[in-house]
Amino acid sequence: MVEFWNLLLGAIRPPLQVLIVSCLGAFLATEYSGILSGDSRKILNKLVFYVFTPALVFGDLAQNITFEDMISWWFMPVNIGIIFLCGTILGWMVVKITKPDPQLEPLIIAVCSSGNLGNLLLIIIPSVCDEESGVFGNETTCRAHALSYASFSLAFGGFYIWTYTYNLIKTAGAIQHEKTNPDQGDEEEATTPLMNCQTTSIFPAFFEMCGLFRKIQGKYEWWSKAKEIFAPSTIGAIGGLIVGTIPWLKHTIIGESSPLGVIEDSANLLGQAAIPCVTIILGGNLLQGLEKSNLRASIIIAIILVKFVVLPAIGIAVVKGVSYLGLVPDDPLFKYVLMVQFTVPPPQSIGTMVEFFRVGQEECSIMFLWTHLFAAIGLAVWSMIYIWILVI
Repeated sequence: MVEFWNLLLGAIRPPLQVLIVSCLGAFLATEYSGILSGDSRKILNKLVFYVFTPALVFGDLAQNITFEDMISWWFMPVNIGIIFLCGTILGWMVVKITKPDPQLEPLIIAVCSSGNLGNLLLIIIPSVCDEESGVFGNETTCRAHALSYASFSLAFGGFYIWTYTYNLIKTAGAIQHEKTNPDQGDEEEATTPLMNCQTTSIFPAFFEMCGLFRKIQGKYEWWSKAKEIFAPSTIGAIGGLIVGTIPWLKHTIIGESSPLGVIEDSANLLGQAAIPCVTIILGGNLLQGLEKSNLRASIIIAIILVKFVVLPAIGIAVVKGVSYLGLVPDDPLFKYVLMVQFTVPPPQSIGTMVEFFRVGQEECSIMFLWTHLFAAIGLAVWSMIYIWILVI
């Protein structure tokens, strides 16, 4: 019974931390406090987007990932991809059933498909190693493996979030922009024929110029798409993978005795600010959301069912299936991590994205409030079920 309560407290603590810090952000955003105004949140969010989060992802990856880990834990990125695929399908079903505003559809799909696969796991997974019964083996070895698994999850989870989820939120921002600026689309249509050189001319030189312009435009569009994919955090993840998987480079940058260890220290220093800042911003938006949001209860209920009922059940089926086929290491802790990945609430980085693209900030905060409230219960219950399936 004592072990159950220890596990329960370990699972509840991370969501409650998010809620407490969010309440602080909500207080700072009140007129009484006047500290966290709308402009302040924009500036803070840009720092998180361009500086703090890339540093966090780079530091965690470079320190905890090796080439051997990537080979032996190959199924974890696949597992995360399955989560995003199933979550996207379920999110699409939620959108079709609840029929929200068009600009909220990509946001709902993003919330259903993505999860907090990094920082939350860094707290939850090691906590199961502290039990006296030692369900996952020796405490010291268990904690070391748990931190490695959680860091690996953070790395690839961040890569999916800052590519797929990022572009979903960007799509929502484009829909919102088109909705609030309908005349701009007409202007773009009016200029498109000229930009695409669809006018007629009797001068051959003009056609040559059009051909050259098309080539330049094509290269520019390719570069624009590349910039969309490689968000700052994605670049940080790629850099962390490169440093972590190349031994001589890792020894040069990572470690107290490394020649360029100051780079690691600087990345860690900046990265530590990411999660508190994002959570405070979410809290500031939450206050505004409670006052202005028109998000229907049916949407919130549907998201909660997807995140904490359907996806965890799918996770059990997936992990049991690949375990039966022998595709994953015979390590109960590794399988436990794979299952927990299906159970976590949405990542705080979505709050960074919606603030950056100025779309659905209030609705996002409401979704985060309810999903984290239910996560406190859902994580504890499903953790007990997972341990019972894998160990007992």
